[in-house]
Amino acid sequence: MLDELLKEDIKSLGIMGGTFDPIHNGHLVTAQAAAYQYDLDQVIFVPSANPPHKTEQKITNAEDRYIMVMLATMNNHKFNVSRIELEREGPSYTIDTVRVFKELLGEVDIYFITGADAILEIFTWKKAHQILKECKFIAATRPGYSLSKLKDGIYEKYRNQIFQLEIPGLAISSTDIRQRVQNKRPIKYQLPSAVEAYIKKRRLYLDT
Repeated sequence: MLDELLKEDIKSLGIMGGTFDPIHNGHLVTAQAAAYQYDLDQVIFVPSANPPHKTEQKITNAEDRYIMVMLATMNNHKFNVSRIELEREGPSYTIDTVRVFKELLGEVDIYFITGADAILEIFTWKKAHQILKECKFIAATRPGYSLSKLKDGIYEKYRNQIFQLEIPGLAISSTDIRQRVQNKRPIKYQLPSAVEAYIKKRRLYLDT
């Protein structure tokens, strides 16, 4: 159950959504940096079951992705993993996930952690204006990358809801890791060793 994942007396929560196909060190560094910089009591990783923006992309089995996230986060006491989107039918919409946490936690500050590219496309998300009213966003960027576009137009209205977080090492990507596995190139040090071992054991990404 979701409430069993949450710590008592929690005042601020980070939600990190994504397909995590696979999860890698860039995700983990981002979550840790967000927890430190914004004093988050906990970060919940939420693997997506049916991401609406990736309907034409082949996605690895949900259980494999969930297990990889569990393996990657199990040694960090601030991290936990939720099955909320894996067990919900239909597309995995962020607004639905945020509202479940808000209903459970009440007045707790909720921060949705995502990449800068996703933030720049947020108004293509379901009920984007409502999401921006109901939680804050932490946009992870590469050093030197600017979110200056957020000053333009409609973003100006929500500038106090979006925070930029510079993260080194964001050149690591799930797409590149999948391609490396397919081409039999090394992926060591790009993701936790337990996740690398799981990919090899399950022979993931060899037929993509």
